[in-house]
Amino acid sequence: MSRVKRGNVLQNRHKKILKYAKGFRGSKSRLFIAANQAVMIAWRNAFRDRRKKKRDFRRLWITRINAACRMNGLSYSKFIFGMNQAGITLNRKVLAEMAVHDFEAFKAVAVIAKEKAGVK
Repeated sequence: MSRVKRGNVLQNRHKKILKYAKGFRGSKSRLFIAANQAVMIAWRNAFRDRRKKKRDFRRLWITRINAACRMNGLSYSKFIFGMNQAGITLNRKVLAEMAVHDFEAFKAVAVIAKEKAGVK
């Protein structure tokens, strides 16, 4: 039976993983086994956190909107209810930007939502 020479297949695979591990600390950027484990964990975390980022930003927007609503004398839930009743279809990202950068416009929306929600 003839001998199988793998050439540089293994070497190329190792080089590829070590390239992905560049910038990791210590042996995780130099030794293949440690680097391979670190890269797999990093990819798993990246996959998970791409989805988590969307949840985190939504929470941040809701917090900002709630703070701006409280300054206008109504709660977040009453504000959203009033907006739905008024037929205003601004998403939370836009509302949070308005609350931070254009408070007068947000105040106008809040007044309309307050009327429709029946808050005194």
